[in-house]
Amino acid sequence: MDIRGIDHIELYVGDARQAAFWFSTAVGFQLCGQGGPETGLTGQRSLLLRHGDIRLLLTSGLSVDHPAARYVQRHGDGIAVVAVEVDDVVGAYAELLARGATGVTPPTTRTGADAEVVTAEVEGFADVRHRLVQRRGSRSEFLPGVITPTPPANEEEPVLAEVDHLAVCVPPGELDGTVRHFEELFGFAQIFEEHVEVAGQGMNSKVVQSPSGRVTVVLLEPDRTRRPGQIDAFLDQHAGGGVQHLGLRTDDIVAAVESLGRRGVRFAGTPGAYYDTLQARVGRVDAPLHRLRELGVLVDSDHGGQLLQIFAESMHVRRTLFLELIERRGASGFGSGNIKALYEAKERELAAQAVGA
Repeated sequence: MDIRGIDHIELYVGDARQAAFWFSTAVGFQLCGQGGPETGLTGQRSLLLRHGDIRLLLTSGLSVDHPAARYVQRHGDGIAVVAVEVDDVVGAYAELLARGATGVTPPTTRTGADAEVVTAEVEGFADVRHRLVQRRGSRSEFLPGVITPTPPANEEEPVLAEVDHLAVCVPPGELDGTVRHFEELFGFAQIFEEHVEVAGQGMNSKVVQSPSGRVTVVLLEPDRTRRPGQIDAFLDQHAGGGVQHLGLRTDDIVAAVESLGRRGVRFAGTPGAYYDTLQARVGRVDAPLHRLRELGVLVDSDHGGQLLQIFAESMHVRRTLFLELIERRGASGFGSGNIKALYEAKERELAAQAVGA
C-alpha cells in the first residue's frame, strides 16, 4: 500500500458555516467547494476549505441521527476523518480488510468532466475513521458531483504549506495498541518514543510514520501514576481519545504568526525567561531573537537541526482541538525539549518575582 500523503482532513462541527468563517477569517483558508442535499450529500452540509496544500472538509449533520451530529454531541467539534491518498483504493481497501480492518464504506467511484476520484473508508482509532482517496485527472475537482467547486473570493499568498503531523491523545493503556493499529494495518513504523515528566505530571509518547514519510502521527498517553495534566484534560473534555492538535508546516513561522495574529488568532504565551537561555540550549538561532520573544515562538533542536513552533489557543468551547504552527530547519522531532524548558523558565520567573516582592 503506497500512501502518498494526507489528501484532506474532515472535521465534524456543529455549524459548518460558522466554523468556515473562523478558519477563513482567522487562519486565511479559502472556501473552494460546498455540498449538501442538493448535491447528493444526504442529511449534511459540507464546506471545503484550502490553504496552501492543506484541505479541510467541514461537515455538519442536518438531523440528530446523522453521524456528524452524533459525533459533535459526544465530542464537540473535532477531526473525524483522516483521508490519505493512495495509488489504488480498491487494492488498498482489500488489503486493509485482509489485515483485519473493519470496512465502513466500500470503494466508490465518482467521475466528473476532467477527473475521477475513488474513495473508501475503514474504521480507525477512537471515533476517527480512515479514508482512502485515489485521484485521476484534474485535481481541481475535489469530489465530482458531490462537492461543487466555488471560486475563491480572493487569492492571498498562503503562509502555511501542508499538514506536518497529527497529535492524538489516547486513554491510559491504549498507546501500544494504537501503535500496532498503524503498524499492522498501514505498514507505519515507530520512529520515536519518550516518557516526559515535569512538575509532577507525566505522559508517554510514541510517533508512527508512513513508509513515504508523508503521514506522521504523534500518539500521547497520560501517565496516571502522576498528577493529571493536559492529556487527561483533553480525554475528559473530548469524552475519550481523539486528535488533540493539527500540526501545520510553514516555511516562515515569524510571517505566519504575524499574519494569523493580525487576523485574531491567539497563541499560547511563553515566559520571557525562556529566551534567556535559548541559545545556550539549542545553539545559534538564525532568526531575530527579539521577534521570537515578542511572538512567543519556541525553538528546539535535534541531530538534524532546529525546529520553530508555536501553539494556538483552542477555538472550541471545550478547549480541545487546536492548531500548531511548525517550521522545520532540518529537525525531525516535535519539540519535546520545550516542555522542560518552558517549565524551568516559568520557575525562574516565579523565583524572580518572589525576590522582587
